[in-house]
Amino acid sequence: MSALRQIGEKTDSGFLSHYLESLALVERLHRLLLDVIKDEFERLGILEINAVQALLLFNIGENEVTAGELRTRGYYQGSNVSYNLKKLVELGFMHHKRCEIDRRSVRVRLTEKGHAMREVVAALFRRHAGRLTDTALLEEPGIERVNSALRRLERFWSEQIRYIY
Repeated sequence: MSALRQIGEKTDSGFLSHYLESLALVERLHRLLLDVIKDEFERLGILEINAVQALLLFNIGENEVTAGELRTRGYYQGSNVSYNLKKLVELGFMHHKRCEIDRRSVRVRLTEKGHAMREVVAALFRRHAGRLTDTALLEEPGIERVNSALRRLERFWSEQIRYIY
């Protein structure tokens, strides 16, 4: 029995198959993004940090955040945020300090070394954006429509989680 049939017969099978394809694409795209960053780091001889940690640096940028805020702000999607933050602090990519209000909480921000690594990732993304537009593979109106659809899906999923609690 196919996954499509196991999910249920009430949903339009055409839409359901497109939805399932979208889910698979989102998952694959995230993994591919990490592989793209990893390959860039290997090409440049950057071996200290992994792609997940680099993406974390990129997403934090100029902000100072707590570990808890990383997930709520959408900067980090993994389950092992404490490990990655600890590693980035040990390697000198991030500063950390205890929060004065809640001593159990630690605030982190990028060091100069962290900003330099963030710039490596930013340069990669700028290069990709340039190639996409130069080759007309994906242009601004198209990427805006994709982003709009993904934001709607994000809101839908967020609402589903809220209804559970």
